[in-house]
This record gives sequence, structure tokens and C-alpha cells, in this order.
Amino acid sequence: MDLKQLEYFTYVVNEGTISAAAKKLNLSQPPLSAQMKALEEEFGCTLFERGSRQIQLTQAGRILFRHATNLLEMSNQATQEMRDFTNGTQGTLRIGVTSSVGNLLLDRWLLPFHKLHPNINFEIIEANTYELLAKLENHFIELAFVRTPFPNHNFECLKLIEEPMIAVGHPSFFSDLNSDCLTLSDLIHKPLIIYRRWEKLIAALQEEDHLTLDIFCKNDDARTSIYWANQGMGIAITPHSAASFADQKMTLLKSIDDMRLHSSISMIYCKHTYISTISNLFIEYVRSL
Repeated sequence: MDLKQLEYFTYVVNEGTISAAAKKLNLSQPPLSAQMKALEEEFGCTLFERGSRQIQLTQAGRILFRHATNLLEMSNQATQEMRDFTNGTQGTLRIGVTSSVGNLLLDRWLLPFHKLHPNINFEIIEANTYELLAKLENHFIELAFVRTPFPNHNFECLKLIEEPMIAVGHPSFFSDLNSDCLTLSDLIHKPLIIYRRWEKLIAALQEEDHLTLDIFCKNDDARTSIYWANQGMGIAITPHSAASFADQKMTLLKSIDDMRLHSSISMIYCKHTYISTISNLFIEYVRSL
């Protein structure tokens, strides 16, 4: 097995048929079929279900496809890093970002950095915090902008912004609350929509304050919380910077006066690992701010 075989394999999977993949690769079909057969013989298992016009992967095929995609991505990244090392300030900056941080990342850091270094391109990988931590540890990305809390023992962490949480919901949910600044006790008996990563923190605060909150919906994305709030499903508890996703014609935004519920935005990267010239340039730029 070599990277070229894995590349052929991913083309077959993505194109759906060996003939379509052969056309894409500018190869004739028999040699490509032979490469796929050689892979199956090497691993001693069937990768494709035969007899179908469209490629159907077996369980073994799905496992190999996942690993092949990762290995090819790492190979491409290594090639890019060597080019970056040679070119200095030309190349691609790969940054991971959580959904609720995306607008801030562009406005506060990427736009002004781009003005200073117009020859640098960007690749933005959007995922939740834990997915980004895994991508950092597997070296698919070098930098990520994430929110606390997260396990940070393997990462260098530069805290950038600390912001309060807000409550977002239709006016009917706040009819008995005239203040623009709420406490957790104000939210008793309200259907709350929360980001799952804050579940333990909110549970601890309930116990500490002897409260029982109605957690109506848990999810993995701040945008989901606010979209549900936009539809009148409940009150979303979310960082202030995610307010741009709210339909402000349909919802009210109220701050939550509780320092324990503040959220920090941090830029992180792996300790004791290679950082490309371009990533180092961006890190120093962010530090300078």
C-alpha cells in the first residue's frame, strides 16, 4: 500500500464508480481496477460490494476510506508546510474555529492580518471545540479559536476575549421580566436551550444556588440554540458574540448577570510541536494586539 493507491481509492469512492474515477484521473479503467484489487488482496478483505452500478463500501471499505482521507490530508499538509518554510510569508494559513467565534475571528484578526500579508491564503475549518482539539492533536490544523471550558493540558493557550452569556428568546418568554439584565433565578420555569458543553457548569450552578432549571433542549452548536430560539421553542443561553445569529425582529436579547457564566475565547496550538512560518507569523500578530 502506498499513498498513490490510497489516492486512487478515495477517487473511486468520491466519484462513485471506477470508470468515473479513471476518467477523473486520466487513467484507463483496467489498471485502476487492478489497483483496487491489489488493495483488497493486501488487506485480505473486500472493500466494495460488487454487482452495483454505484460503488457501495463494505464496513472494511469505510474504515479504510476514513484512514486514507486522514493520511492524504497529512501528506498534503506536510507538503504545504515545506512550501511555507521555503516561501516565508506565502502559502495557506489553516485555522480551526467554532461557529460562535467565526464573525469575531474575521473582523478582529483575519481582516487586518490579511491587509498586512495579502499573499497569504486562508483555509477555515469549522467544528465544535472538541472536534478542533482532536484536529490539533492529529496535526490537521495548527491553530484554533475555541471557547472555554476545554481540557488545555496539551495546548498553549492565549486568552483573547472574555464575554458574558445572554438569554435569547421570543418576547412572550420575558413578559414577567422587565429588566434587561437577568439572573439564573429569573429563568426558573422557562424552557432553556443550552450548548451541551456548558451542561456540567449549569448543573453545578443550579446545585450551588439551590435552583431547578428547565433544560428543554441540549445541542452541540451555539447557532442551533439560537435558531431554536428564533422559532419560539425556548430561551437560548449563549455567548454574547453569537447574538448576530438571532432574529432581532422576533426575539429579545437579555444579558445574564453572573460572572460564573462568562465565556472566554482563546487561540490555542499544540505544545512542543512544529509550527509553520505562516502560523508563527499569525500567532505573533495576535499577541501584538
